Amino acid sequence: MKALALIAIPAGLLAQVGFDRIANSGAEPHNWLTYGGNQQSWRYSRLDQIHTGNVKNLALEWVYQMKTLEKVETTPLVVDGVMYFTEPPNAAVAVDAATGRRYWTYRRRLPDKINVCCGQVNRGMAILGDALFLGTVDSYLVALDRRTGNVLWETEVAGRRTGHSVTAAPLVVKDKVVVGIAGGEYGIRGFLDAYDARTGKRVWRFWTVPGPGEKGHESWSGDAWKTGGGPTWVTGSYDPSTNLVYWGTGNPSPDWNGDVRKGDNLYTSSVVALDADSGKLKWHFQFTPHDLHDWDAVQVPVLVDAEFRGRKRKLMFWANRNAFYYVLDRESGEFLLGKPFIKQTWAEGLDDKGRPILRPNSAPTREGTLVYPGVQGGTNWYSPSYSPLTGLFYFSVWDYASLYYTGDAPYVAGNRFLGSVPAGVPNEPGRGLVKALDPLTGETKWEFPLLTTPQSGILSTAGNVVFGGNNEGQFFALDARTGKELWHGNTGGVIAAGPVTYMVEGRQMVTIAAGNSLFTFALR
Repeated sequence: MKALALIAIPAGLLAQVGFDRIANSGAEPHNWLTYGGNQQSWRYSRLDQIHTGNVKNLALEWVYQMKTLEKVETTPLVVDGVMYFTEPPNAAVAVDAATGRRYWTYRRRLPDKINVCCGQVNRGMAILGDALFLGTVDSYLVALDRRTGNVLWETEVAGRRTGHSVTAAPLVVKDKVVVGIAGGEYGIRGFLDAYDARTGKRVWRFWTVPGPGEKGHESWSGDAWKTGGGPTWVTGSYDPSTNLVYWGTGNPSPDWNGDVRKGDNLYTSSVVALDADSGKLKWHFQFTPHDLHDWDAVQVPVLVDAEFRGRKRKLMFWANRNAFYYVLDRESGEFLLGKPFIKQTWAEGLDDKGRPILRPNSAPTREGTLVYPGVQGGTNWYSPSYSPLTGLFYFSVWDYASLYYTGDAPYVAGNRFLGSVPAGVPNEPGRGLVKALDPLTGETKWEFPLLTTPQSGILSTAGNVVFGGNNEGQFFALDARTGKELWHGNTGGVIAAGPVTYMVEGRQMVTIAAGNSLFTFALR
């Protein structure tokens, strides 16, 4: 399929993007080369032209309006002055990062019927060499020529009629493209795939719901594994020092009826650590065994080397949807710390292995059970940020409850497989926050209150600024050390994406998707 090319990208802006550049993205703070900012998913930039003293002078530089009515959740890539981003449901666009002027657009033809949980969304692309990699809601992985937007190859990841779709930004690992799958609300059997970046041939697949003879299969009763869920619908992280890919997994299916899937239901609501070359499981940690509340563990793993309790360790920081914050040893999967970061009423705490100690009467019932956090969790898929400058971990938080119901759960391929639907609590809308934690202790350092529950990812910078957004379209800048608001601008649309920052023509810019547009700000 050919893209619509309006203006040729200047050849001088098309230097090769080898994996060495991606692995050392910190050396290129003027670019944004991966979904998470670097392979450790810090969403931190070393740029400091915009700082606490002048961020109040931010002004709108340019806007790109998309041809979509779907919610925009994209994180753009910025490479040598060119910005690449996705436009839902499955378009890709290249623009001049300084002006927003469009170079080309690729738009995919989709079938009439697409089974997706939560809108025909797409969260971004990956880049390697001269190719961009895009997952599609009809469950393909597509490689595009970054110069023209034309298709280089496409590979079917899974059949769309059973509820599979690809909504996450892929992750490039050496010569492979790693991509997850969505569809937990349709009773899929989840997996994570790696494809050869040059040919599109699948190199390995890891099933997040183990089949007969595979380790963990005993955690499923009967044939429940066949429709067990465990989707992988948000981008993971990679550590070259361990050669492990770390990826979060989603809820077991059906979401709110555990009677038909007795057991812990591995490897759902977990993080899995996989050998990058073979896809073999090195270790796993299950945050919510036998999940009954739809608390997907598809948060982005944040990888940091730090001293923990007197010992230098390779750590993983994780604020989970179940309202607990965790620190894990990412070499072994050992549980090191777990602490609630917001009100929760479902667990007495965590044991010394990190397994939750359940409170009585916290499971869904036919009559409804009131539980904190609500079904969207204490946090969700939107990316956190880690600043090595402040040593703090920043993320968006929901503080609210839901009434959890259970019901019958007949499975019909291609239909929703839920076992009921939770409800809100009348006259209790809840509240939203941006929270900063000491990641080594779980102690809250500051909170920034929001009028509504947020869907925005977080960005931190060397200018000691934290950027985020809310559902009312407010894009704001906070002091990374104190949480004090320094600036805000109104975009007029829901912010459900992660901000990025980059430098072009000597000016630092900050971009956020809001409503159905991209907004870019710079100092004036």
